[in-house]
Amino acid sequence: MNYRHRPRRTVSVLAAAVLVLGGCSQAEPEPDTTADLDRFYGQAVTFEPCEGYGTTSTDEAAFVSDPTFQCARVDVPLDYDDPDGRTAQIALLKVPAKGEPIGSLLLNSGGPGGPGMSMAAAAATTLADSPLTEKFDIVGFDPRGVAASTPAVDCFTDSENEAGEAYTTVLTGARTLSEDGARALVQQCAERSGGEDVLANVGTRDAARDMDVLREVLGDDQLSYLGQSYGTRLGAVYGEMFPQNVRAMVLDGAIDPLQSTADRRIDQFTAFQEAFDAMAADCATKPDCPLGQDPTRSVENFQNIVRPLIDDPIVTPGGRKMDFDAAYGAVIAGLYDSTVWPVITQGIAELQVGQAETLLKISDVFGGRDVDGAYPNFAEALYAINCNDEQRNTAEQEVELKERIQGVAPFTDSGLGPDGARDPCESWPVEPTLGFPYATDIDGLPDTLTISITGDPSTPYAGGVSLADTLGGSLLSVDGDQHTVAFSGANDCVDTVVAEYLVDLRSPPEGTRCALD
Repeated sequence: MNYRHRPRRTVSVLAAAVLVLGGCSQAEPEPDTTADLDRFYGQAVTFEPCEGYGTTSTDEAAFVSDPTFQCARVDVPLDYDDPDGRTAQIALLKVPAKGEPIGSLLLNSGGPGGPGMSMAAAAATTLADSPLTEKFDIVGFDPRGVAASTPAVDCFTDSENEAGEAYTTVLTGARTLSEDGARALVQQCAERSGGEDVLANVGTRDAARDMDVLREVLGDDQLSYLGQSYGTRLGAVYGEMFPQNVRAMVLDGAIDPLQSTADRRIDQFTAFQEAFDAMAADCATKPDCPLGQDPTRSVENFQNIVRPLIDDPIVTPGGRKMDFDAAYGAVIAGLYDSTVWPVITQGIAELQVGQAETLLKISDVFGGRDVDGAYPNFAEALYAINCNDEQRNTAEQEVELKERIQGVAPFTDSGLGPDGARDPCESWPVEPTLGFPYATDIDGLPDTLTISITGDPSTPYAGGVSLADTLGGSLLSVDGDQHTVAFSGANDCVDTVVAEYLVDLRSPPEGTRCALD
């Protein structure tokens, strides 16, 4: 699932970003922390100014905006089963604590494929008045394969992204994928990323092992962590693999560790349809609503507006294309946060008169596109990480799943039927390594804090309840309609609970609830 959360910039990459792709795997053995890894755990890290660490002009500007920001790269094995072989480098950005630090607070923004460095840089603003920036060195890391970490997953050029040719899933939308096309996609990603061994070693269990190296080289006996969306999976897996090394973990916008990939997708798209219906009902109260004044016909009206874009896409004066998949993806992006709903309906109204400016802006913010047309590798990394993690489908199973998604979320239906759906991971060089279910029956894990929002369209509320129960940790329920909340610094109730937990290790009483404005 794309469970990405970019620091308050609406949230992640088009329809691809809403999918955690996936398949069966064997449980991973206990991590190897023998002498073979001593040179990684014992390395000295030298922080330096952050100039040159940004992979987009937006990130570069953010990284150099504050002279207190410090950056570094940490060596890890590319393949933990071959620690003497090829290495990877994990990029970090540290915002030093304003006071005497308790230690480091490691951040993950989700995705998978979301960068943590930009999340840490944003913390200087979003958490400026929080005890967290007073008491912790805030450290964001780009997980292996992502953004400034090297080698980075690379499947598409900027021009391919700009032309709408850079897609890795056809489970939703109007596109199809052949067996040859799926194989060619993997080959192209391997060639551009530095080899099949790169693609084979960017899974969540690899990233969790990296986190333990980071904990040690940062000088922390135990890990303090805040992960959002997919970052809740990464945190849960770290807790499974290294329970004795956990101090505290906030898991915000949680993925259910017990649920299969297919069932999770169905629940997610059911929630997206509920969000679409709520948006349409709100829109119907306004006289100029492009979805009409009858909410029961909003899906039909939406389809009538966007389906013609399959054969007759809008092309802007600058040559950018808005077809069905781009329009649907922009709407999905906006559904992550109810405050963006009026912007979505404005964009839908523009489609009716042959314009696409607003929906393109939503897509650009969601996908991290620079003003010069440069794209981060979020969508490519999401694809690669999910291929290493998730349960895989046969072509027949993928068609069946697409049909089920169209049933529970008819606003996603292009009208072309489910045929042509195919798992883009079927030619991946290795079998998945996450294992389902995961993070169960953990001994020695201290209390964790899971935050789940009742109207979250991306990671439905029940998933957070399940994660808290599975980890035996605390649950903070939040009434509202958006995806993730802990990083925004905009809700006093949530901010207080999170700060008391992370700083003082004081968990909220059972049944504690907050509400979004």
